Amino acid sequence: MAHKRPTFDTFKQTALKDPAVKAEYDALSTIFETKRQMIALRKKAGVTQEQMADLLGTRKSNISRLESLHSNVSPRLATIEDYARVLGYAIKIEFEPRIH
Repeated sequence: MAHKRPTFDTFKQTALKDPAVKAEYDALSTIFETKRQMIALRKKAGVTQEQMADLLGTRKSNISRLESLHSNVSPRLATIEDYARVLGYAIKIEFEPRIH
């Protein structure tokens, strides 16, 4: 009988059992979700990356990098606040207990 390759979901479940992997995944998940929301808000407002750059007094390349889901750079809180403000939003941060 041939050995079946594990699916991505099976691999992910196994990998997330390792506390170090889980902690890193959770941290990246928060950043990913934040950037995803930022992009959605900008698009909902009908604002291009170039227009967003103008609103924030920066270059389009900076907005592109800020929104990149593949970037390993986390945006500063002040940058996220400015981004939200020019789109008519405020940010809210909540703290949740860690589940070990």
